[in-house]
Amino acid sequence: MTDRPNSRLCIFLKEGAEDAARFYAATLPETSVDFVQPIGPNMSMVLWTCMGTRYMLMDGNETFAPQHDHSISVATLDQAETDRLWEALSEDGSEGRCGWLCDRFGVHWQIVPTAMTHMLSDPDRDAAGRAQAAMIGMTKIDIAAMRAAFDGVSE
Repeated sequence: MTDRPNSRLCIFLKEGAEDAARFYAATLPETSVDFVQPIGPNMSMVLWTCMGTRYMLMDGNETFAPQHDHSISVATLDQAETDRLWEALSEDGSEGRCGWLCDRFGVHWQIVPTAMTHMLSDPDRDAAGRAQAAMIGMTKIDIAAMRAAFDGVSE
Protein backbone atom coordinates (compact mmCIF):
# COMPACT_ATOMS: atom_id res chain seq x y z
CA MET A 1 0.00 0.00 0.00
CA THR A 2 1.29 3.46 -0.88
CA ASP A 3 1.02 6.35 1.55
CA ARG A 4 -1.12 9.20 0.34
CA PRO A 5 1.00 12.17 -0.77
CA ASN A 6 0.44 15.32 1.21
CA SER A 7 -0.95 18.54 -0.19
CA ARG A 8 1.29 21.52 -1.02
CA LEU A 9 0.68 25.09 -2.01
CA CYS A 10 2.10 25.63 -5.50
CA ILE A 11 3.45 29.09 -6.30
CA PHE A 12 4.20 30.00 -9.92
CA LEU A 13 7.03 32.40 -10.62
CA LYS A 14 8.00 33.97 -13.91
CA GLU A 15 11.53 32.65 -13.32
CA GLY A 16 13.99 31.74 -10.59
CA ALA A 17 12.13 29.04 -8.64
CA GLU A 18 15.30 27.21 -7.61
CA ASP A 19 17.08 30.45 -6.72
CA ALA A 20 14.09 31.53 -4.65
CA ALA A 21 13.87 28.23 -2.75
CA ARG A 22 17.61 28.24 -2.02
CA PHE A 23 17.37 31.85 -0.78
CA TYR A 24 14.45 30.92 1.50
CA ALA A 25 16.36 27.89 2.84
CA ALA A 26 19.34 30.10 3.67
CA THR A 27 17.17 32.82 5.24
CA LEU A 28 14.33 31.17 7.16
CA PRO A 29 14.80 28.82 10.12
CA GLU A 30 13.98 25.16 9.62
CA THR A 31 13.65 25.61 5.86
CA SER A 32 15.07 23.30 3.19
CA VAL A 33 15.08 22.59 -0.53
CA ASP A 34 13.79 19.04 -0.80
CA PHE A 35 13.79 18.32 -4.53
CA VAL A 36 14.55 20.14 -7.78
CA GLN A 37 13.18 18.80 -11.06
CA PRO A 38 14.05 20.52 -14.34
CA ILE A 39 10.89 20.64 -16.47
CA GLY A 40 12.16 22.47 -19.53
CA PRO A 41 14.67 25.04 -20.69
CA ASN A 42 15.24 27.43 -17.75
CA MET A 43 12.25 25.92 -15.95
CA SER A 44 12.13 23.95 -12.71
CA MET A 45 9.73 22.50 -10.22
CA VAL A 46 11.11 22.85 -6.68
CA LEU A 47 9.71 21.14 -3.61
CA TRP A 48 10.73 22.91 -0.42
CA THR A 49 9.76 22.98 3.22
CA CYS A 50 9.42 26.23 5.13
CA MET A 51 9.28 25.85 8.90
CA GLY A 52 7.37 22.57 8.63
CA THR A 53 5.03 23.54 5.78
CA ARG A 54 5.62 22.08 2.34
CA TYR A 55 5.49 24.16 -0.82
CA MET A 56 6.14 23.82 -4.52
CA LEU A 57 7.64 26.57 -6.66
CA MET A 58 7.41 26.39 -10.44
CA ASP A 59 8.80 28.82 -12.94
CA GLY A 60 8.59 29.60 -16.60
CA ASN A 61 4.96 30.58 -16.87
CA GLU A 62 4.37 34.15 -18.03
CA THR A 63 0.61 34.04 -17.38
CA PHE A 64 0.77 33.24 -13.64
CA ALA A 65 2.36 35.33 -10.94
CA PRO A 66 2.08 35.41 -7.15
CA GLN A 67 -0.68 37.68 -5.88
CA HIS A 68 -0.92 39.90 -2.81
CA ASP A 69 -3.91 37.97 -1.51
CA HIS A 70 -1.80 34.79 -1.28
CA SER A 71 1.04 35.15 1.18
CA ILE A 72 3.24 33.05 3.39
CA SER A 73 2.85 34.04 7.03
CA VAL A 74 5.91 33.52 9.24
CA ALA A 75 5.63 33.74 13.02
CA THR A 76 8.71 35.33 14.60
CA LEU A 77 9.82 34.92 18.19
CA ASP A 78 11.18 38.41 18.90
CA GLN A 79 12.10 41.78 17.37
CA ALA A 80 15.57 40.61 16.32
CA GLU A 81 14.12 37.75 14.25
CA THR A 82 11.40 40.05 12.89
CA ASP A 83 14.03 42.59 11.82
CA ARG A 84 16.34 39.97 10.27
CA LEU A 85 13.62 38.30 8.21
CA TRP A 86 12.08 41.62 7.21
CA GLU A 87 15.39 42.98 5.96
CA ALA A 88 16.34 39.80 4.08
CA LEU A 89 12.96 39.17 2.45
CA SER A 90 12.20 42.79 1.54
CA GLU A 91 15.62 43.45 -0.04
CA ASP A 92 15.03 44.34 -3.70
CA GLY A 93 11.32 43.75 -3.09
CA SER A 94 8.68 46.07 -1.64
CA GLU A 95 7.35 46.78 1.83
CA GLY A 96 3.66 46.79 2.59
CA ARG A 97 1.67 47.71 5.66
CA CYS A 98 1.11 45.75 8.86
CA GLY A 99 4.00 43.30 8.40
CA TRP A 100 3.38 42.48 4.73
CA LEU A 101 6.07 42.54 2.07
CA CYS A 102 6.80 41.24 -1.41
CA ASP A 103 10.23 39.72 -2.02
CA ARG A 104 12.39 40.09 -5.13
CA PHE A 105 10.89 36.90 -6.59
CA GLY A 106 7.35 38.29 -6.35
CA VAL A 107 6.27 36.12 -3.40
CA HIS A 108 4.23 37.88 -0.72
CA TRP A 109 4.99 37.39 2.97
CA GLN A 110 3.60 38.38 6.35
CA ILE A 111 6.22 38.67 9.09
CA VAL A 112 4.16 38.26 12.25
CA PRO A 113 5.72 38.45 15.72
CA THR A 114 4.03 36.04 18.13
CA ALA A 115 3.79 38.94 20.58
CA MET A 116 1.58 40.77 18.09
CA THR A 117 -0.73 37.77 17.78
CA HIS A 118 -1.02 37.54 21.58
CA MET A 119 -1.80 41.26 21.93
CA LEU A 120 -4.42 41.27 19.16
CA SER A 121 -6.17 38.22 20.61
CA ASP A 122 -6.03 39.37 24.23
CA PRO A 123 -9.36 39.23 26.12
CA ASP A 124 -8.87 42.92 27.03
CA ARG A 125 -10.44 44.17 23.82
CA ASP A 126 -9.62 47.83 24.57
CA ALA A 127 -5.92 47.01 24.91
CA ALA A 128 -6.08 44.81 21.80
CA GLY A 129 -7.74 47.67 19.91
CA ARG A 130 -4.97 50.08 20.91
CA ALA A 131 -2.34 47.58 19.73
CA GLN A 132 -4.19 47.11 16.44
CA ALA A 133 -4.44 50.87 15.91
CA ALA A 134 -0.68 51.15 16.41
CA MET A 135 -0.06 48.26 14.00
CA ILE A 136 -2.13 49.86 11.23
CA GLY A 137 0.45 52.64 10.83
CA MET A 138 3.45 50.30 10.64
CA THR A 139 5.25 48.62 7.79
CA LYS A 140 7.59 46.25 9.67
CA ILE A 141 6.03 45.39 13.04
CA ASP A 142 7.59 47.17 16.02
CA ILE A 143 6.79 44.99 19.03
CA ALA A 144 7.80 47.63 21.62
CA ALA A 145 5.56 50.27 20.02
CA MET A 146 2.65 47.84 19.88
CA ARG A 147 3.28 46.85 23.53
CA ALA A 148 3.28 50.52 24.58
CA ALA A 149 -0.04 51.08 22.79
CA PHE A 150 -1.42 47.85 24.28
CA ASP A 151 -0.40 49.01 27.77
CA GLY A 152 -1.84 52.50 27.15
CA VAL A 153 1.56 54.19 27.39
CA SER A 154 1.97 57.32 25.24
CA GLU A 155 5.21 57.63 23.35
